[in-house]
Parts: sequence; C-alpha cells; structure tokens
Amino acid sequence: MNLPNVLPLALGLVIFSFSVTSILVVPFINFLYKLKIVRQKEAPKKGKVPLFDKLHDKKAGTPTGGGILLIAVVSLTFALIFPLVTYFGVFIHSAHNLKTELAIIFFTFISFAALGLSDDLLKIWGKARQGAMGLWIGMSRTHKFILQWILAFIVAFGLYNFLGIQIFHVPVINKVIHLGIWYIPFAAFIIVFFANAFNITDGLDGLSSGLLVFYLITFGVIAAGNLDTPLSIFIALWLGTIIAFLYFNVWPARIILGDAGAISFGAMIAVIGLLTGNIAALFVVGGIFVIEALSSAIQIFGWRVLKRPIFPLAPIHHAFLASGWEEPKIVMRAWLAGIMLAIFGLWLATI
Repeated sequence: MNLPNVLPLALGLVIFSFSVTSILVVPFINFLYKLKIVRQKEAPKKGKVPLFDKLHDKKAGTPTGGGILLIAVVSLTFALIFPLVTYFGVFIHSAHNLKTELAIIFFTFISFAALGLSDDLLKIWGKARQGAMGLWIGMSRTHKFILQWILAFIVAFGLYNFLGIQIFHVPVINKVIHLGIWYIPFAAFIIVFFANAFNITDGLDGLSSGLLVFYLITFGVIAAGNLDTPLSIFIALWLGTIIAFLYFNVWPARIILGDAGAISFGAMIAVIGLLTGNIAALFVVGGIFVIEALSSAIQIFGWRVLKRPIFPLAPIHHAFLASGWEEPKIVMRAWLAGIMLAIFGLWLATI
C-alpha cells in the first residue's frame, strides 16, 4: 500500500460515511427526542444559580448521544467494507498484527463508549446529589476515573504484549526512547488523559467535533504514510461521520455528542497516536485538548490548595465565555488554532 493507491479509497470512504450519517442523523435526533435523551437543567431550583448553569442551562433540551450514532456507523460500515478492500485494488498492509490491531481499535472505541453511555443515562434518569462544588448528576468522578484506568490498562497491555509497542520517538532531536514494561502505565496515562481532555473540551457547540476533524485529517495522512491500511480506513470512515455530525453540532447545536462519544473519541485519538508511534504529534495536534485539560487541573489546584479559583470559570473556553466572548467566536478561534497545530504536528511527524 502506498499513498497514491490508498488515497482514492480513503476519500471515497469519507464521502460514503458522510452520506450514510447524513441520512441517519435527523431520524436519530427525532428518536432521541422520543426517548427523552436530552440535556437536563442542572441549576438548583432554589438559591443562587452558579455561573456555569447561567451560561449553559439554555442548552437544556438538546438531544445528547450523537456519539452513539457515529460509533455505530463507523463500526458497521468498517465491518461491511474492510473485507471488500482488496477488490478495490488496495493491498491490506498493517504496521502491526492485523487481527490484534483491529481488536484494540474497536475494544477502545466501543468499551469507552459504553462507559460514557452509562454516565449519560445516569445524568438523564439519575437523581442529583450534593457534591463538593454543588449538585452532581451522573456517575461519580471516582467510579468513572477508576473504570477509565481499568480499560486503559487493558488497551495498553494489548499494545505492549500483543503488538510489541514499547518505544516512542522524540522528533527534532531524533531520539527513540525504549520504555519496556513501563510502556503500559505510560500508554494508559495517555489514554485516560485524552479521554478526559476531549470530554472537557466538549462544552461548546462544535468545539471538540471541529477540532477532531483536523486531527483525523492529520493522522489519516500519517497512517497512510505508515502503510497501515486498517487504521487509514477506520480514520476515513470516522472523518466522514464527524463532518456530517458537525453540520448539526455547530451553534446552536441540534445534537451533542454526550459522554458516550466524547470519552470514546478522546481515548481513540490517544490510541491512534500510540499505534502510529507519533506521540509528540498527538500532543501537538491535540494541543487544544491538552490546554483545556490543563486549565481544569489548574482550577482544581486553585480551589483545593489556594482556596480560590484561578479562572472565573474552567475549562478555558468557559473562562472566555464568562468574560463576554460569544460562543461561536470562541469556537472559530479554537478551530484556527487547531488548524495551525495540525500543520505543526504533521511537520513533526515527517521530520
């Protein structure tokens, strides 16, 4: 497989998955309305309304769970198309053991989605309870965090033990670092970090989905350059679905990803970075996700150690919103930054 051979197939698959998702998304939105799987108001009925709820409870009633549709479309179309790839004149070549690589990709994609879906359903039908910083709806942070680590360690163990991945490359200085068995906790940390970073970023209409488009284009090129047919096909199908979804997710959103999509997508972009061996590019191309996660960590530090907030609201996109920036302006500027980070990350992957 080389880039000229796989490019027509990849572009065709983007168009195909875009078309399938475009046909299904409106009936799916209506289906979510019927099941009442919509965002709930989180503001307390009495007393002072927190700033976050003032800014975001206007989104209440928007169907949540768009990620379920995207994951289903990608998984089913991949299962349908991948066995037929050779008929399109493309030789199936994998950078790793083919069956194991596919197992890791779809275990990550689906298991983290199941975890996120559980949290989504608890947010919709569960009872609110008092947390450290107000009312809390959904799965407890501790339980969700523990389950994320369990899944991440399973994936990391598969990468190390079955695919033999234990190194990462540091560009510019061109150094390869061998981690050995320590690759497992290293990879697990990256997976958990991006699962949460993407979920944190998914707070404004179109923000995380638009950034994901730039990430998938970049790593689609990297995967093709690595001669990895299954990963190239997976990314192409995923790219088409997210573009179709983004049409309905831009402000004012008609549907949002929900935790099912956000946690799954975050874990999956980490695994793609690990599979391609481009961890530096992962952190650069996903730079906005990194900044969002770090801003939340800084805010938590402020509350717990300094006993005061560092930002008016966290993560950083909420701080901009609280300072008076309009939501579409924040998203558009984040997309522009994401484009430049994608170009920079692709450059790092090629030097």
